[in-house]
Amino acid sequence: MEEAHHLHHHHQHQHLVPSSSASVDGPSTSSLSTSQVQEEEEGRNELPRNEDNPRHQLSHHSSHASVISYRINITISNVAPSEMWDDVWSYLFVLVTFWFFASMTLILGCYGSVTFQLGPNCSRLIKTNTLFVQSIEAKEVYEPNPGPILYGFHKPPPLDVETTWTETHKAVVPIDFHKEWVYFLNKGSKVDIFYTIKSSAPLSLVVAQGKNGLVEWIDDPSYPNSTLSWNIIFGSGKIEQEILEPSNYYLAVGNLNSEDVEVELTFKMKAVIYNTTHSHYMCSISNPLCRLKLSLFRTSFAVLTSPGRIEGYSDDDWHVKISYRPRWITYIVGSGIMTLLMMLTLKFCNAFQASDQDSNQPGEMRSERIPLLTPKDDDISSRGSSYDSISQDGRDVDELLAANSLEGKPLPEGENLQSLCVICFDAPRDCFFLPCGHCAACFACASRIAEEPGTCPICRRSMKKVRKIFTV
Repeated sequence: MEEAHHLHHHHQHQHLVPSSSASVDGPSTSSLSTSQVQEEEEGRNELPRNEDNPRHQLSHHSSHASVISYRINITISNVAPSEMWDDVWSYLFVLVTFWFFASMTLILGCYGSVTFQLGPNCSRLIKTNTLFVQSIEAKEVYEPNPGPILYGFHKPPPLDVETTWTETHKAVVPIDFHKEWVYFLNKGSKVDIFYTIKSSAPLSLVVAQGKNGLVEWIDDPSYPNSTLSWNIIFGSGKIEQEILEPSNYYLAVGNLNSEDVEVELTFKMKAVIYNTTHSHYMCSISNPLCRLKLSLFRTSFAVLTSPGRIEGYSDDDWHVKISYRPRWITYIVGSGIMTLLMMLTLKFCNAFQASDQDSNQPGEMRSERIPLLTPKDDDISSRGSSYDSISQDGRDVDELLAANSLEGKPLPEGENLQSLCVICFDAPRDCFFLPCGHCAACFACASRIAEEPGTCPICRRSMKKVRKIFTV
């Protein structure tokens, strides 16, 4: 009894906290719990004392222990609620940012203001989504001139009206320069170009679709694939071009010679335009306010037209600005619906996670309670582990600690080698991991590992919780 009392006092003085032979009584919750644990060990094979081997001394010292009595306090580190709220705010921030940029893209991009250049006998169909657009506004950019008209339809108007006209242009094309004429033509239209060049120098005549096609030709006039029609003309001749899709078409001639060239061009146009006899709305662009209101639950179409040549006006082109007024209720309701869906999704995920934790709790408690009561004849190097199959890992950790101690980190007087943290080698082991049960690190190092999806440094199993052990 005297020897047992002496060893008991010696172990309390060193504050040793074995984790492989402790049982915990009390409710299994995340709060603090206190348990009185008694452990009895009987040293049967006393090893000879060896002064030159620190590891041998520690094994010999531990084998004399017969009774060890201590008190432990266990706390569980669980940061799931804070992480959950961080995820909620992160998702809401991403949602609001995404919806904001999507709304700005629709308002300023797809349905932003645009300016159309209208030539004679232009007939342009304007399609919008009434869910995002409340009304269409049209006005002339420069001084209002009579001519352009905005029509409104509840269904697409038929494209079945043909109109023809002829234009003659005489121009002198300077050196390294070009002349251009633009027309908006629908599918089924046709252009016949008659030319006459009085000088012997040739010119380049092209039919380009859209502004980009014209710019590509200007950058490289000798490259024919950037335009619908590319021709070197001299003398007199005719060029025909059929239109396959609605767009702006540029008729241009370029001079690559070292002298100015005079040319006479005659355009015979056959254009197909929309039938506007059944429109429910008509407004002249010359009016100060020309606005076509769109119904939310009904399809709507608009047609912007221009007349033919008007006598008394030298410039037959009009520049009309079309603006789309957004339907703000759609963006507000859409933002609310997206936020509600995100919140419901997060609530469902949290409820599922809580139910999953409740279903796994009994199995976790068995792994917490049973492995702490290890057999008495368990190898001493398995301290810090709750599984017999990984006692070799404990020996590896002890060998690493012993090697570090021999390499220049002498063991402090009264300090047990097995109680040092395997990560920092400074603080004692005062916690253990769940579900594996290894006691191999101090609470500070274990908490840093537990902040991220970490693994146990002994068995490399995924950690779920960290419990701290307090000695009294």
